[in-house]
Amino acid sequence: MEQKSHYPSYDVMSQQDHWDDHTQQVVQSRLSGQSTYQFLQTEEVEQLKRLTGDLVGDHRQDIIQYVVGFIDQSLSSDIGEGQRKVGVPKADILLRDGLKAMNRSAEKKYGQNLLGLDVKDRLQLLQELSQNGVAPVEEWTGLSQKEMFKKLLNWSIEAYYSHPTVWSEIGYGGPAYPRGYVRTKIGQLDPWEAQPE
Repeated sequence: MEQKSHYPSYDVMSQQDHWDDHTQQVVQSRLSGQSTYQFLQTEEVEQLKRLTGDLVGDHRQDIIQYVVGFIDQSLSSDIGEGQRKVGVPKADILLRDGLKAMNRSAEKKYGQNLLGLDVKDRLQLLQELSQNGVAPVEEWTGLSQKEMFKKLLNWSIEAYYSHPTVWSEIGYGGPAYPRGYVRTKIGQLDPWEAQPE
């Protein structure tokens, strides 16, 4: 998919000298892809690269590598989930068992696993997942398809829109701390913010 931006020459990283040291380190780390994983297994990484790329409509390797790394960090972190519905397994179980169930469902429906599906079929599977409609149902015993979809979508969007390349493309100027905003009325832009081209 070709990425288009209203801000083709804007680079949020040109503003990093205005951020404090910690912020610079955090944002810089998002540009270097993760090559080792603490929780995810190799096949899960490859499945997630395809699924998260489908969900955000962007398959650029560096960005999707960051998205999958974000999911891995979330799953291997000691920080617990903010909230979870009664009867929904923990995120690590939901994701691992959910990917296995999706794989088995893909094999039964399309005759090949997730990694062998084309984008159209993966999108169809994700659509069905979002509506609790992936068959056969017995593959999903104890798992909520809709909750699996929500978790995967939330992680994907949260990570995708925290990547500096995406910030530049949508015209987000990055962290305003410690500089702050001067022009705060609707339609006003500070000189360091992205200008539509």
